[in-house]
Amino acid sequence: MTTNFALDSKLVEQARLIGGHKTKKAAVTAALQEYVRIRMQLKILDLAGTIDYHPNYDYKANRRR
Repeated sequence: MTTNFALDSKLVEQARLIGGHKTKKAAVTAALQEYVRIRMQLKILDLAGTIDYHPNYDYKANRRR
């Protein structure tokens, strides 16, 4: 998908150099992938403490079948 964005050229170049990418496109793609991965991990962390479980549940019982 071709899209035009006004990006900070210094920031893009810094990301390209730090990431070892040959092109700006590769740097931006890697940055977006990392952003999505981190945000998904944060959503999972938000679930901590919200899932109810039964303290006496025997998870090994299903394995014995």
